[in-house]
Parts: sequence; C-alpha cells; structure tokens
Amino acid sequence: MFEDLRDLYQEVIFDHNRNPRNFRVMENPDRQVDGFNPLCGDKLTLFLKLDGELICDASFQGSGCAISTASVSLMTEIIKGKTQSEAEALFHTFHEMTTGKEEAIQLEAVGKLAVLAGVRDYPARVKCATLAWHTLDAALKNQQQAISTE
Repeated sequence: MFEDLRDLYQEVIFDHNRNPRNFRVMENPDRQVDGFNPLCGDKLTLFLKLDGELICDASFQGSGCAISTASVSLMTEIIKGKTQSEAEALFHTFHEMTTGKEEAIQLEAVGKLAVLAGVRDYPARVKCATLAWHTLDAALKNQQQAISTE
C-alpha cells in the first residue's frame, strides 16, 4: 500500500508541475502577495478575487521546483469556492500535516492535498510545499509585504 501511495504522490506532483492549474496573472485581484523560498529558489505571486468572505478565484505566477509548483496548483484549485475562514483552517491543517507536528491528521479530510503529506519525511522539501500556503495566509490577512520561508 505504501508503494501505491508513493506512486500516486509522484503522479500527482508530476501532473501539477507539468500542467499547473490556475497559472495566470489575474486582472484586478483583491489580494496579491509575493512568496519566496531562498533555499530552493521558488518564487510565486498569489492572486485572490474575493466576494465578501468567499474566495471566487485564485491564481498564481512564478517558478519553482516540482513540489512548490504542485503545491500552489493544488492549493488554488482547492480554495476556490471556500470562505476565507475555511481556507485559513486548511492552511493550519496543511501546515500540521507537512511539518509532522500532528500525527492524527485525517488525510481523507484534506482530499488531494494528502499526496503532499510525504514531504514531512524530507525536511528540506517542507518549505517548498508550504511556501504557497504561507503566502495564502498572508493574503488572507491582507498583508502586503513579500513572504519568505527563511
């Protein structure tokens, strides 16, 4: 079973890296935040369009490693249609899942994001996977300054 999960992990990462979803500059976003991971060189700009508390649209531009690109691609897919509170809760769950601080995360509850749970075993890759999420956290808090994983 572990082998099947690892194969799925690789397949999803490769797919989202080769064909990232929501990879575009958004015109007139309500929120825009830059993120940078100096360790790996990942750079992204996250764009959000809001309707009150609802995230109507999410997109990004940038470049990075396969894990970083897959993470932001999956994230932008999943947060569309969520409230800001729901997205904030997902941020906390994802952070706990990838940093390994919480062993009791229900992987079914995070859906497709579960494929990134394996980065917890590779500390150098955790920042790659969480960059997009820290950038989202800043955007939800309407912070303007760039985010760095260092």
